Amino acid sequence: MLRALADNTYASQLIRIQAERGQHVVDTGVYGFVRHPMYLGATLMFVGAPLLLGSVCGLLVGLATIGFLVLRIFGEEKLLALDLEGYRAYREKVRYRLLPHVW
Repeated sequence: MLRALADNTYASQLIRIQAERGQHVVDTGVYGFVRHPMYLGATLMFVGAPLLLGSVCGLLVGLATIGFLVLRIFGEEKLLALDLEGYRAYREKVRYRLLPHVW
């Protein structure tokens, strides 16, 4: 997650295009492997921490949270494909959204 923040200075809690900052597609670093590396890091934490602690309830909450992240990815990619120049080409270059060689 931290590497994703370092590679992409446009990362934000809100899904928006930062035209005032000259936002462009970042396709280097961890963004060259998956399109949403910060969400991948969060996913590993949502599953890894409950497994490490032996918490079934925590694991269920983590899996539900991952479901919400997947929904967010769909909405985010729709906006980026429409409004961020070069994002469609980036989707062709980096095929996987969240898990390399899976999805």
